[in-house]
Amino acid sequence: MPIPSAESTGVFSVSWDVPTASFVPGGRVPQSGFDEELRRLLRSRLIFVHLLALAFTILLVVLSCLIPTGGQEAVVQFSEAYWWAMLAAQLAEGLIGTLVLWRLSGMTLGSLRLWELIFFATHAATSGLNRFEALTAPIAAAAQGVPTLSVGFSGLRSLQGFVILILAYGALIPNTRRRSLAVVAALAAVPLAIVPAAAAVNPMLREGYVPLLIVQSALGLMFPAAIAVFAAARAAALQRRAIEAERRAEQIDQYALRRKLGEGGMGEVWLAEHRLLKRPCAVKFIRPELAAHPVAAARFAREVQAVTGLTHLNTVRVYDYGRAPDGSFYYVMEYLDGPTLKELVCQDGPLPPGRVVYLLRQLCGALAEAHAAGLVHRDLKPGNVIVATLGGQGDVAKLFDFGLVQDLSGDVDGQLTQTGTVVGTPDYMSPEQAAGESAVDSRGDVYGLGAVAFFALTGRPPFLKETVGQLLAAHRSEPPPALTELRPEVPSDLSAVIARSLAKDPTDRFSSAAAFDRALSECRCAADWSAGRAAEWWQTKTGNGEPTGMNNLI
Repeated sequence: MPIPSAESTGVFSVSWDVPTASFVPGGRVPQSGFDEELRRLLRSRLIFVHLLALAFTILLVVLSCLIPTGGQEAVVQFSEAYWWAMLAAQLAEGLIGTLVLWRLSGMTLGSLRLWELIFFATHAATSGLNRFEALTAPIAAAAQGVPTLSVGFSGLRSLQGFVILILAYGALIPNTRRRSLAVVAALAAVPLAIVPAAAAVNPMLREGYVPLLIVQSALGLMFPAAIAVFAAARAAALQRRAIEAERRAEQIDQYALRRKLGEGGMGEVWLAEHRLLKRPCAVKFIRPELAAHPVAAARFAREVQAVTGLTHLNTVRVYDYGRAPDGSFYYVMEYLDGPTLKELVCQDGPLPPGRVVYLLRQLCGALAEAHAAGLVHRDLKPGNVIVATLGGQGDVAKLFDFGLVQDLSGDVDGQLTQTGTVVGTPDYMSPEQAAGESAVDSRGDVYGLGAVAFFALTGRPPFLKETVGQLLAAHRSEPPPALTELRPEVPSDLSAVIARSLAKDPTDRFSSAAAFDRALSECRCAADWSAGRAAEWWQTKTGNGEPTGMNNLI
């Protein structure tokens, strides 16, 4: 079933008043559940990198014992004492680090981050000493007649340790893009800083080798650093999604979550079931970064409060709402069997005029109740209408997503929507919304419903423009094309009703959804579609083997 979209409660704004935020570790909102999962993952990854370093050091010890180093002073000549001291230090660090991390399973995330920095700083220092030794060793080599070109070769070989460290950090350590970029930049800066330090000791480097070695080092580390940062950012996003899915796979409050139905910029929608009532429902989660913003939180809470007070058959029922342990706002709504109007038209083409009238009149009833309660929807669009089968009856139009609802019964909206801020969906918003007017009354919804009718009859919105600015300008001043020009079979009386609902001046439109409904009922094609015709259409769909509800349309 195409349930309410995860991103349908959106705000189009010339001056955005709800800032978006990336859904990654280290966000602005405390994520206790995620932090615990991140702590466990970081601990296991640190144990792994310590074991890798320990295995590599043991391999070096074995090779050093089996392969004699005497007579290989031609290129780089490490002192034997330094070599064995370095191996002993790395061996001790690997053993101690692995044991400590293994035994102290309750280390905090901050302690693990500190251990992470110590590990990579220690190995960066060791690699830096190796590079310094490699770049200063040619002093001894030059005294024995070794060509000075060995300096360049020594510089390249001494970068290997840093390349391994950078790639290991990006691929294995869970991080945000910003943190990984900072640490990778610090690791890459060490071999560059070694060059002038070695030049102060080795006179050969001062003979034109310093710029060459710096450029050589920068080029050699550029691609590993880019790969490491990209891998860290990608892994962080995948880990976050995996952890969220695992944590939500069981239940939240009294609702057992079955599977994710969809996700978007605003959050996720899950198929769920009430644990006691065994009633299927849809749970819509709003990302915690957005729910934490005062304006966004007020809008989400207002949507729930507005809809729970509405009882019309053609308004989606909301059962419950609250906050999840990760701070995300959620609400529970009825699970409906049917596609959105947008998906229905995109799959089957423009609808018959009689069927459009049949659906529109139901939506007029839902809006009439909302308007009587002082509520204006302000985001009417085909994606916010579900054409459901309910109680054995087909073509039951359900209106949902009151996220931009405006309460005209009080002054609560004055603090939430400022003049000059454009809210809604550009393809279907009224001229007064396009102009950024803060007070939009029920006639704005009449315009939006007229634009929805235009889409249902033609398969396209009233205006087709290349940019949002052009769309807003068209809604404010450009007359929409005549329906009969785009689709000649549309009756002239229905075309006139839709044209009136799309009038630029609110006073020229129908004064209310109820008046719009009366005008639609007087159209000759109003009797062309009925509950019986709808039942036949849905039976044809299911009879062809196409599942009712078309669950892929999310």
